[in-house]
Amino acid sequence: MSEPGIVYLVGAGPGDPGLITVAGLERLKKADVVVYDRLVSPALLEHARPEAEGIFVGKTPSVILSDDLAGGARNQAPSRRDLGGEAGSVRGGVGTRGTRPEPLGAGALSHRESGVSHDQDAINQLLIEKAREGKRVVRLKGGDPFVFGRGGEEAEALRAAGIPFEVVPGVTSAVAVPAYAGIPVTHRGAASSFAVITGHEAEEEGRRKDEGADGGVPATIDWAKLATATDTLVFLMGTKTLPNIVEHLIANGRSPDTPVAVIRWGTTPEQRTVTGSLADIVERVADAGLTPPAITVVGEVVRLRENLLWFERRPLFGKRVLITRTRRQASKLARLLAGAIPIELSAIEIELTADPATVDVAVSALARGEYAWAVFTSVNAVDLWFDHLREHGLDARAFAATRVAAIGPATAEAVRERGIVADLVPEEYVAEAVVKALIPRMAGTPIPARPEALEGASGPTTPRILVPRAESARPELVEGLRSAGAQVDEVTLYRAAVPENAPAEALSLLRDGAIDIVTFTSSSTVRNLAAMLNGDLSALTGAPSPVILSGDHAGARNHVSPRRNLGGEAGSARRRSRPLIACIGPITAKTAEALGLRVDVVAEEYTVEGLVRAIREHGCRG
Repeated sequence: MSEPGIVYLVGAGPGDPGLITVAGLERLKKADVVVYDRLVSPALLEHARPEAEGIFVGKTPSVILSDDLAGGARNQAPSRRDLGGEAGSVRGGVGTRGTRPEPLGAGALSHRESGVSHDQDAINQLLIEKAREGKRVVRLKGGDPFVFGRGGEEAEALRAAGIPFEVVPGVTSAVAVPAYAGIPVTHRGAASSFAVITGHEAEEEGRRKDEGADGGVPATIDWAKLATATDTLVFLMGTKTLPNIVEHLIANGRSPDTPVAVIRWGTTPEQRTVTGSLADIVERVADAGLTPPAITVVGEVVRLRENLLWFERRPLFGKRVLITRTRRQASKLARLLAGAIPIELSAIEIELTADPATVDVAVSALARGEYAWAVFTSVNAVDLWFDHLREHGLDARAFAATRVAAIGPATAEAVRERGIVADLVPEEYVAEAVVKALIPRMAGTPIPARPEALEGASGPTTPRILVPRAESARPELVEGLRSAGAQVDEVTLYRAAVPENAPAEALSLLRDGAIDIVTFTSSSTVRNLAAMLNGDLSALTGAPSPVILSGDHAGARNHVSPRRNLGGEAGSARRRSRPLIACIGPITAKTAEALGLRVDVVAEEYTVEGLVRAIREHGCRG
């Protein structure tokens, strides 16, 4: 028998992936197995190692959610139903396509069905079995594992089985969710104490009352003591039992005028808050249509919300932003869109098109120091070129005799991550600017990095420049360099192809007018999205179009309900609101305008950071 591994009971926080602790993230990055719940943010799972095994053990919607996620992280993905399987099963992994959707949109993990019924005893046994295989297991739980998260039960089972474990506390929704709603649970002069209560106890008591029980089963909550024992009361998962909670608090001495806030999907871009008093909060919540999961905060601190509200006042809060970058690159843009709801609809699929013989010649020339310059115009080109170098047993040292130019800071960073500091990054991140910046370096009689490599009988020859890039890239770079006297070896590495299987639900949201902002980060994303829409750009222009009935949503990564009832009969025309169109730069904007789109935002700095900055500034002006 192999030596037992270890289990880390890690709190993932209440929903915002940035709220996981440093210790929790470190354990996640090193895990061999990640056992996670339904409400764990998909962004966190992206930090796991590609070879790590991900096992989903979340409850189905009909099962009560973990208390510590009440009001926190929402179910950010569609039901994980594998074909022929049951809801909650998990299959798929990196590059999974078609009928095998990835759970929670997590691309980092290699997922499989849990093989358990998802009840607590089965989960406990799963943790024990994986640890006995000698693996490092992370049990990733929403909120804090020891705050109504049943982490204590899992720890007891592990101790009884002789399995080593560690507890990594997490940020509990009981404190974080009110904070994101502008409500401190304690405040000098208003509250010096608070209590956290599970709403399930109130639910059980309410059920016994509804069933006509005679009170023979004692309630765990002592309402007579609780009602006025602390200044602030925080109820987790108490939305359905809110009438029962209010009734008990008032009956046991809490004033009907006590302020109350009910917060749904706290710390996420879909956070909603309803405020009132004990006297009217039930009616207000019903009128607002607020449904679980949510938490309820009772106390004078609720009055501070009006002055301390911050999260819901972010410029992009609650806006649905369509991200058309490749899936691998989408996460960075999604992180920058703080407060927004990112909807990923990758309009680009990297299709390898490199000719092996051409690559071999270019790699050999680079290794011999025959290139004076290498010019990279995209992160994808950097990634793929270094893949080819590795296949030839080479690394960054192959550039020892070659200077490197990068079209912009993102590309320069990709090069830097591989040990090379770019010698040239133009002030404007377009091909024309690269040519303009390189020409002075080529003035006069250019001398290559290793003159002996290029010198002939008559002296130095024209500089030889390597340009590995995408098929059908703009010709301005290569033509400009050749016109300036350079010998350019253009090596085609890939094609920015239209994805074969587009996420149906994201397309449906776009067609239904449920997207607020559409982002384009290259001309390819514009052209490819148009192709994915079969040339019908009415979803981007706001023009009338036939109603398109959505089909199977299994491929969607983000489940967000449309903002309005579309109404009408199938086939009837409707006019939708036009989403804001935001482009990373003028070249991309020109492509969009050529297709008939009205571009609202063009970034002054042609980076994703510049794009987000421009969108925010536009929102503030609006």
